[in-house]
Amino acid sequence: MISDKLKGVSPSLTLGIAAKAKKMRKEGAHVINLSAGEPDFPTPENVKKAAIKALDDDFTYYTPTSGIPELKEAIAEKLGSFNNVNYEPEQISISCGGKHSLFNIMQAILNPGDEVLLPVPYWVSYPEQIKLADAEPVFVPTDSKYKIRAEFLEEKITERTKLIILNSPSNPAGTICDESELNKISQIVLDNNLFIISDEVYEVFIYDNNKHVSIASLNQEIYTKTIISNAFSKTYSMTGWRVGYTAGPSELINAINRFQGHVTSNPTSIAQKAALEALLGSQDCVKKMVDAFDKRRKYMVERLNGIVGLESPLPEGAFYAFPKIKNLDIHSMEFAERLLEEAKVALVPGIAFGLDESLRLSYAVSQKDIEEGLNRIEDFCDKLK
Repeated sequence: MISDKLKGVSPSLTLGIAAKAKKMRKEGAHVINLSAGEPDFPTPENVKKAAIKALDDDFTYYTPTSGIPELKEAIAEKLGSFNNVNYEPEQISISCGGKHSLFNIMQAILNPGDEVLLPVPYWVSYPEQIKLADAEPVFVPTDSKYKIRAEFLEEKITERTKLIILNSPSNPAGTICDESELNKISQIVLDNNLFIISDEVYEVFIYDNNKHVSIASLNQEIYTKTIISNAFSKTYSMTGWRVGYTAGPSELINAINRFQGHVTSNPTSIAQKAALEALLGSQDCVKKMVDAFDKRRKYMVERLNGIVGLESPLPEGAFYAFPKIKNLDIHSMEFAERLLEEAKVALVPGIAFGLDESLRLSYAVSQKDIEEGLNRIEDFCDKLK
């Protein structure tokens, strides 16, 4: 009954673990959920009020498939001022979330048999979306700190390679691809006539002296080969609102719009108005969130490195720690399953991201939950020794 294509698609481990944790909580268990891929801050009040006004104004009908013009104009302005890349509104397509944006790109650009270079660790949905486009993910190792290296990408290029996926800051490791490495990757893309998806959904979550650079901003040549994917979900704590966007070459955006017109049509009208207010309104909420995550980041990593059996680099961005399991003789899936059952702590096994010796913990949760969760993890690891 089920198509061969969907039989080959794996369920999202991140969503699955979060669902199990919520179910256990509903049944009365005191579960600490460190698996969350969403901020624990509420959507800003001005954004919620914009949605309410849209309802009151009866803005509840179809919009243009690719999004309302004023939102595309605001995104174009933001891309110019924040990312240093210039796009016309017609080069932007609004989608039903960042995941939808990426799926649209894959469907619009990939053909059967194409190869996509995917650095490991990777966000859980990238390989499945590549396979759904009848293309093949080619996994590329990163260095000891999970950093993408141009030479590693170059080694994997074949005559079938069409696309590279770049996620900086990255989920799950929180690594940032600096400008020097971006220039090297840019040259590889141009030399081999490839395209690159730049997934920039964590662009504001930057710590210490690091900075976010959009690869499309380096020069005009790489600009024409880059497709930017982003969303409002993380930056404005709008995960449930489902508004994302794509910016890229006009030919590709037109194809995405045609495809979206037959799949979802327009994103939710009310959510688009909320997203517009998020861009145009005060950005104080963003700074408040980043400052809080920075403090939690430092605390979590310091605690993780004090637990025998775990070792964590300090993430440069995003809101996850990605520690390695050291000398505990246990794989990441068993670790995550037993931790949830025995200690009532939810985290994501590294196998979901292509690395079985690691774990992903979110610090986009309250300080209280981080402290209690890490206490339980420490006790659990002591029992494993």
